[in-house]
Formats: sequence, C-alpha cells, structure tokens
Amino acid sequence: MSANSLPDTATAWHGLEIEKSLELLFSNADEGLTSQEVQQRLHEYGSNELQEGAIRNPWAILCEQFKNIMLLMLIAVAIISGVLDIVALQAGNNHGNIPFKDSIAILSIVLLNGILGYVQEFRAEKALAALIKLSPSNVRVIRNGKPMDVAGREIVPGDVMLVEAGVQIAADGRLLSETNLHVRESALTGEAEAVHKRADLQLPEETSLGDRINLVFRGTEVVQGRGKALVTHTGMQTELGKIATMLQSVKSEPTPLQQRMTQLGNVLVTISLMLVVCVVVGGIIHTGSGNQIRQLLEVSLSMAVAVVPEGLPAVITVTLALGTQRMVRRHALIRKLPAVETLGSVTTICSDKTGTLTQNKMVVQSLHINQKSFTVTGQGYQPRGEFRLHNDVIMLEEHPEISPVLIACVICNNAVLQQKEGEWTILGDPTEGALVTLAGKGGVEQDQWTSKLSRVLEFPFSSERKRMSVICRAEGVDTGLSPFRDVDPLLKGLVAPNGYVMFTKGSPELILALCSHIHTSESNDPLDNQQRTAILSENDRMASKGLRVLGFAYKSLTKILPEDSAEQQEQELVWLGLLGMLDAPRPEVKLAVKECREAGIRPIMITGDHQLTARTIATELGIAGKEQRVFTGKDLESMSNEELEENVDLVGIYARVSPEHKLRIVQALQRRGKFVAMTGDGVNDAPALKQADIGIAMGITGTDVSKEASDMVLLDDNFASIVAATREGRVVYTNIRRFVKYILGSNIGEVLTIAAAPILGLADVPLTPLQILWMNLVTDGLPALALAVEPPEPDIMRHPPFTPRESIFARGLGFYMVRIGIIFSITTIILMKWAYDHTYGTSIEGLSPERWKTMVFTALCIAQMGHAIAIRSNHRLTVEMNPFSNIFVLGAVVVTTILQLMLIYVQPLRSFFGTHILSTQELFICLGFSALVFVWIELEKLFFRFIGKKNF
Repeated sequence: MSANSLPDTATAWHGLEIEKSLELLFSNADEGLTSQEVQQRLHEYGSNELQEGAIRNPWAILCEQFKNIMLLMLIAVAIISGVLDIVALQAGNNHGNIPFKDSIAILSIVLLNGILGYVQEFRAEKALAALIKLSPSNVRVIRNGKPMDVAGREIVPGDVMLVEAGVQIAADGRLLSETNLHVRESALTGEAEAVHKRADLQLPEETSLGDRINLVFRGTEVVQGRGKALVTHTGMQTELGKIATMLQSVKSEPTPLQQRMTQLGNVLVTISLMLVVCVVVGGIIHTGSGNQIRQLLEVSLSMAVAVVPEGLPAVITVTLALGTQRMVRRHALIRKLPAVETLGSVTTICSDKTGTLTQNKMVVQSLHINQKSFTVTGQGYQPRGEFRLHNDVIMLEEHPEISPVLIACVICNNAVLQQKEGEWTILGDPTEGALVTLAGKGGVEQDQWTSKLSRVLEFPFSSERKRMSVICRAEGVDTGLSPFRDVDPLLKGLVAPNGYVMFTKGSPELILALCSHIHTSESNDPLDNQQRTAILSENDRMASKGLRVLGFAYKSLTKILPEDSAEQQEQELVWLGLLGMLDAPRPEVKLAVKECREAGIRPIMITGDHQLTARTIATELGIAGKEQRVFTGKDLESMSNEELEENVDLVGIYARVSPEHKLRIVQALQRRGKFVAMTGDGVNDAPALKQADIGIAMGITGTDVSKEASDMVLLDDNFASIVAATREGRVVYTNIRRFVKYILGSNIGEVLTIAAAPILGLADVPLTPLQILWMNLVTDGLPALALAVEPPEPDIMRHPPFTPRESIFARGLGFYMVRIGIIFSITTIILMKWAYDHTYGTSIEGLSPERWKTMVFTALCIAQMGHAIAIRSNHRLTVEMNPFSNIFVLGAVVVTTILQLMLIYVQPLRSFFGTHILSTQELFICLGFSALVFVWIELEKLFFRFIGKKNF
C-alpha cells in the first residue's frame, strides 16, 4: 500500500458500502492495521490533532494601539513641544515655567489611551483551544488483530475504532457494525436528541451532515449501545477540523463604533493639520518674516491639542463598561466592549431553534384516539396539564379510551421522570420523557404502573424495525382461566386471563399495518379500510404541523415466545391511537419576536432540524408566515453565492443546514448590507458566530467553542434577553452620540478661539496645551461620563435601527458641532478681546496683566457646564425635564466648576496650570458670557420646535 493510493478527502463515505470503504483504505474489519501501516500513515497524514492558527503577540497588539492617527498627532505635538522647551531653556526664556510639563502631560494621555485600547483588544482567540479540548486522550482500536488502547493523536485513516456508551469519538469514520448505537451530535449539529446510527445503509451522496447516520464524527458522544467504525478522516480533515479551519479563515471586522472613531480621527487630524498650516503660513505672510515662528508654532500646538478629544476614548470605554454591567443584569454577558454599542445597530437576528427558541424539551401536544382529536396543555417535563376536546377541558373518566394509551406511554418506555431541587427532569431519551410526562398529566404514575405491570420481555427499537415492544405480566391476575381478582379496572379487557399484555409504539404507518382491530371505549372492533385511511390522514396532518408522530398498539398474549420471536408476536395488534409531540417554543420568545419586528429587526431561523418542524415553530413564534419560503441544506448546496444573495431577503427559515451553510447565510446577509447577529450553542455555530457582526452564544447549553467565538453570551439562554440587550445597545449609541457632540462642540470653539488670537493681534496664545488637556479630560470628561448614563427616550425601540454604516456626523450631528462650536468661539472671542484690552499691560491691586488668558480659560470651561445641562435632550427644554432623572449630570457640573475655581485660587494648582487670580467682577463677567451658550441652545430648541423639526 502506498500513501498516494489512498482516497482523497472528498470521498463521500456515506455513499459507499462497507466492503468498498475497507477496500479503499486497505483495512480489515477484524484485523485492523499493522503497526508498520500505522507509522507510514502517521508520516503521510500527520497526527490526529487540530492545529492552532497564529495568535498575535501581546507586544504587537500594544504597538498597534499607537498607530491611531490622533495619538500619532499627539505624539508629534509632544515632541515639538519638548523641542521648543529645550530651545527656551538654552535661550534663557523659560520665565520660571516647569520645563516639559506639556510634553509629559500629552505623552501620559497617549500612554493611557494606548493601554485602554490594549486591554480591549487583548483577548486571545480561545475558540480553537476549546475545540482541541474535544479530543479524547485514549481510543480503543483493533491493530494487528487485537484490541488495544492508543493515544487519540495516533489514530490514522484505516484504523478500526471500537466505541461504546460514554465514549467520545476520536475521528470521523464509517460504521462497520453497531448494536443499538445512539450518538449525541449536538456539538456538531446543534440538535440535542441522540441520533440512532445504522451501519448497513448506503446513503445518497447529497445526504446532509445531520442525516448521515452510517457515519460517526469526531467530538461527538456515544450515549447508548456500541459499534465498530472505520476511520476515514483525522485531524483537520474531520468535520470538526473543517470548523477549526473556518474559524481561522474568518476575519474579525471592525465594529461600527470603531469605524466611526477611525473616521472621526481622520477628519479631526485633517482639520488640525489644515489649521496649523493656515496659522503658520498666514502668520508669516501677515508679519512678512519668520521672526514670530516660535509664537506661531505655540499657537499651532495648542490648536492641535484642542482639536483632539483626548478624553473621548476613556469616556467611550467607561460608557461601554457601564452598558456591560447593565446588560449583565439583563442576563447578557458582553465579552467584547464594542459589542455593547454594536447591538443597537442590529438589523437581522439569525437564531438556532433547539434550546434557543424552544425549551429543548419534547412535549406531547395532541392525541388522536377513537376518531377524536385531543389537545394537551402544559410546559416542559412538569407532569401537570389539561386534556381538551374542541377546546373544552375534559375529565378522563368520561373518555376511557385515553387511559390505555397513557399506560402504554409509561410501560413501553425506558426513560425516568424525576424531580431535583423542585425541577422536573428526564433521565433518558427526551422523546420517551415526553411520554412519561404525558401519562403523569393523566394521573398514570410511572412507579405505580411499572409495579402493576412487570416487564418480562422487550423487543428494542431499531432503525430497521422502527418500533419497540414490551411484554408484561399483570400482578394479581390468576394464572388459570378463573375470573380476574384484585386487578386494576383499567387493565380489564387489556390483559389476557393468564395475565400477559404487549404494548408497542413506533412509526404510525408500520404499526397500523400490523393491526387488525381498533380499541374503543367498550370493545375491540375490526379495523376497516375507511378507519385506516382516516388514521393515516390524521398522521399526515399532524406531521405537516411539524409534530413527531408515534403510533400505539397492544395485544393480549396467552403465552410468551422466545426473544427472537418479535416478528411473530407483533402481529394481529389492536390499534390504540396516535400521539404528536413537539419541542415547544419558549413562552416568552413570541413577545420578544414581536418586539424585534417593532424595532425593525428581522428574525431568521437557522436550524439543523426538519423543515416541517422548523416551519411550525417559526410560524407559531411569528418569525415567518405560513407561506414563508424554506430553504434546506440541499437547496443551499445547489446554489451559488450570488443566487443565495438574491434570495436571502425572501427566506426566513433554513432547515437541515450544516456549519458551512450557516456561514454562507450570514455572509450573504452581510453582502446585502444587513447587520447580523447570530445566536448559537454548538461547535457548528462557531464560524458563523465569529463571522456575524454580533455573535451571541448560549450560556447554559453553549459549548466553550461557541462562547469563545462570540461577542455576547446569554446567561439564561433566553431569546428575550437579546431584545433587552439590543435596547441597551441603542441607549449606549444614543448617549455616545450625545457626548461626542458635547465634547467636539467645545473643541471646535477652543480651536477657533486660539486661531483668532494672532488674527486679532494678541501678544500671546490664550490657552496652553496643558490647559487644553485639562478641559478635554476633566471639564469635558466628567460631564460626558454623566451624559453616558442618560435615561433612554420612550420610543427607543419603536423605530428601525440606524444604519451601522452611517457617519458619526450623520443626522445633523456634524452641523450641530460646527454650529455650537461657532457660538462658543464668538462669545469667547468677544470676551477675549474685551479682557485683553482691559487687562493686558496693566497691573491692578497686584493682579497679573496676563489674567485675560485665565478669563478665556474659565469662560470656556464654565460654558461647557451649561452645555452639559442643555444637551441632555435634543428637543425638550431643561425646565421641562426632571433635573434628578440624571443626578450624575448635576454632580459633574458642580464638581467640575469647583475644580475650575481651585485652578484659579489655589496656589499650587495655579502655578502648575499657569493661571492667574481673577477679581470678583472678572469672574462674574466670565460666568455671564458662559451662560450665553446655554441660552442659545435652549432658544434653538424652541426654534426647531416652532418649525416642526427635530434638533439633532
């Protein structure tokens, strides 16, 4: 055997016979591989491990933070400022100022912002590490004709694996034989119910992943039975490995907030550089020489610092952190801070079905017995509910034909209903658990009836038989032909005189074919063709509603035949009825879906379940109408990406899909301009979670892989929590826009004020870089943080999401900043000119002749306080608002005002910041000019209200 002669990785193993599979891999079902063959294949295929992708070095992440254009400009400003200080020291023109304080302050801010960005981004990609945890340490195989345990990493294609209950499968493989083998594939397909495997099938090549019941897959778990499998794929070639490859190939796109901040930085730096050039060139032209180049550079440096909102990154980070805390209280854990704001832009939510929209608990919803259709109420595995006929609650005593079906539910069953810490749970198969729960609702207790009917023999369910039968003996029944004594009345007519009865459940069509009679409330009547047709029609009707339908029958026995007599015993049965069950939707999800639609968010179901079940759940929840198109995995495989993109807006349900399909759907939606949130819990969801704009993992049922690939984790696995988190996202984005225009409006005022100084012929720069940093970090920062917790507007979830691609300056925000910045500058420039003319060159009562600079500094800072109070609402006047609805704004205004006064009247602070004492009259003049900004904004609100337009 040569390595090149082995089949390629694209071979459809589910479409091959067992003998052909063994032949292609040069293996033997009884002997396995030889040690020499194993070593040769290990060399060719490599070890059975998932390979980790490249992870960014922490130092590289830190260095990337300083590539931000605004930080680069600040670094340049700090360097130039330091050079000017060196020149001043050498020339002896320092005038007692602390050297390099501006440079140190600026670089400190740069370092702080860099650290904040690093903390946000330094999250090692652990999704692949979580995948690797799914690799078992030891595997039992047949080699050299003997069973042996080997390390999981040493498995190779052609190995013969032995699997049994409790084992985690180490590689993908083709089943060679099996005995009642059930495998839980939720880690791969997302579906919780174990899959019954069959080795003898040869499936069509186009069979979807979830239906390949003759294959086993790496990372899945055997819950029942045993089997022998031929290894076909190892390592990165397994289905789990393909998911790992997709995870590595998905690139994280910047969030809308990150994109907007990048755009903002580019605009601000461009404006700053243009202003610097204008000031320097204009100053040289105005003076006719370069003698005042130092002063012009100082003006330029101050303007550059004024343009950059140094406190904005910190404010945004704190705002997102506060939003994260609020979301935790709503059972949503945010793993990546920018996702808080991103949630507010979501236009589409792609949700898995099982466990996300549904309770992940099978619940019997309807019965069809004796030509009557009954419905059953109740949720989950709680054995409480009502039986209804034509929407009227019935008493079971009035319908004795129901009781035999309920008895069959608990007797022909291997699951156990139990109560732990007040919660009802199932030990065993969820389908059988639903049957025990139904019986409990009808008063048929499991323990009581298993003691009355002791099991003698069982014919287990198999894919070939599609049915299960149990034979029981009724305790208290004579073994002879004498009349019954001390027998439950419900058993009379069911149990033969010697006390044996057989109950059978399974495929309705198959069991009906084995029946000759039908049980009524009074007797067993012959089953005619008309009745058969009616039963089959009802079966089709229930199946079309997405219900899983089971048929029930019984037979009285006079003797017990050997264990291999199932076919002989299961004849001439008596039909009992049909039963339909469904994995019921979460009761709160329907309202959550409605709220999504009111908010302009489109929900889409993407599931590995059957299309009929998916349509039923989606219709009931309001995700899709009865006529909504449904695409299956087969449909997607036959479509190109372009065809999928053309149809993706028309389809609300995707069924029987694989991991690749989910990823394609998300990508198609994104190409259509949708902003997509994807929910999921299985390993199969991880690539789509990472690709989505917002990946939402389930906290309870979710795998480590899905959580690590996600942006948000639902702590209660409740779809309704997504709606609450989306609302918080919108609140956060609204408040971010609020404080962005608050901060930048004043920054524009600062820039224009500084630029006006040389134009007016003033002798010096009114604001130093250190003073501007104070305004941008403290005077702007504290009120901005207070605005970040502003309560939401009442209609925040009653309008469509704003496009995530919109500019940060959209919807009038840019015009507002420029407009208010001009008002800031006009009032401050008038004050600056007056103060300069009345104070410069004069020394009154020991006051500094340069106190005009402090008046400009103070007026700008206090004006921001009025701005913070007025900007709480875009259209409501301040007097119309409750001042205590956001007490943090009042607190920030008071604290910041006190701090500003301390800079003027506390000696150490005055010396450090280069301020000067103001007289009482000068201080009140500053306050008067500052109040004009507040008055202007309030008048604007009245004007926009008068013309019937919202003020942004």
